[in-house]
Amino acid sequence: MRAELNKRWSFFAEGQLRSLRFYDHFHYYEYKGGPVFKLDNNFSFTTGFGRYNTYGSGGNFKRPTQQREYRSWLQVNMKNRIKRVEIEHRYRAEQRFTSRGYRNRFRYRLSANVPLNGKDAARPLYLQPSNEIFLTNRAPFFERNRSAVNLGYVLSKKFTMQTGILHQYDYRLTDETGSTFFQIAGLFTLDLKKNKAGVRGDVED
Repeated sequence: MRAELNKRWSFFAEGQLRSLRFYDHFHYYEYKGGPVFKLDNNFSFTTGFGRYNTYGSGGNFKRPTQQREYRSWLQVNMKNRIKRVEIEHRYRAEQRFTSRGYRNRFRYRLSANVPLNGKDAARPLYLQPSNEIFLTNRAPFFERNRSAVNLGYVLSKKFTMQTGILHQYDYRLTDETGSTFFQIAGLFTLDLKKNKAGVRGDVED
């Protein structure tokens, strides 16, 4: 969920569940949120804080817990366009307070938003490929590579559905179980900016 407060500031909140079988053997959950400052249409800053728990395999939230974590981060997003394709670069520095001690992590994600129908389509359909690398400040430094391909459908200005496949390779399997996931997401956007009458309200569809 993303709430737009004005032209510069917005707030996001997100929750995730992961399972090792199709809607069974849930082993991970997270929730997080934070403010976003948009310098212009192509450059933004984000900071956030979240809770992340990983459980054992073989059941739903099977104990003992493999890892408990609180995480904060600083993030920079930069965008550019090649005709109708939007390219995004995301740089993130994470501070991880885990049940195994404190860790730093640095992430870079390259993604693209590729429209699949006409420019004036009432319900845009898009393809979103991405690849992300995870690095640490401790040897061997490389931790993970994560790639994904998602298909999105914009139902309205407030709601988008997205589904796809995510695959990740871990150098050391310490805080995650599984390598390939089918994912479904619902993306909500609320417009809380003041309208011309000075009243806050959502953008009409």
